[in-house]
Amino acid sequence: MIMRIFQVTTKEGKAEEFSTFFHEVAIPLMRGTAGIVQVLPGAPRADSPNEFSFVMVWKDLKSLKAFVGEDYQSPHIDPVEAELVATRSIKHYELVE
Repeated sequence: MIMRIFQVTTKEGKAEEFSTFFHEVAIPLMRGTAGIVQVLPGAPRADSPNEFSFVMVWKDLKSLKAFVGEDYQSPHIDPVEAELVATRSIKHYELVE
């Protein structure tokens, strides 16, 4: 299995708007995606007020590529959220059980 960690930092003043997108669109989308075993969404804390993350566990690389395409190592974002995001990153790991 593959653990995919996606992190986003919002632009100043955009965290609340991004939070709405995160809770209403992104989390339900990821939880309903074929090939995902587990989704762990992370919302901001007081010491990191503009940071959001997803830890996703994918069944395999084939499932991940079916969702994001061959360029799975790039942090894809929805066009709706592009104006809200300052930075984004993606990392992949083999899940250790």
